[in-house]
Amino acid sequence: MSKARINLESDDPKSIDFVISQIKTIATTLSMKVIGPVPLPTKKLIINTRRTPCGDGSDTYEHWRKRISKRIIEIEGDEKSIRQILRIKVPENVYVKINVPN
Repeated sequence: MSKARINLESDDPKSIDFVISQIKTIATTLSMKVIGPVPLPTKKLIINTRRTPCGDGSDTYEHWRKRISKRIIEIEGDEKSIRQILRIKVPENVYVKINVPN
C-alpha cells in the first residue's frame, strides 16, 4: 500500500470540486481509502493601480482582486490504482501537485 497526497490550487473553486469528485468516484470504484478534501485558507491577491498614470487630474485608483482556493486530498492504495487516478483530465485553470512519499 502506498499513499499519495494531491494538492489542488485554482482561482475557480467549482473546477477544484469537479476534479475532486472525479478522484473520489475512481477511488470508491477501486476501493481505495480517501482522506479529504481538506480546504486550506484562500489566498487573496490584491493589486491597486492608479487610473491615470500621467499624474493629471484627481487621484483615482482601480482595485483588482484574485482569490486562489486550495484543497488537499490524500489517497491510499496500490500503485496501479494511484496511476489510474493520475490519468484523469484536469481543467487548465487547476494546478495539481502530487507527492508520493517512499
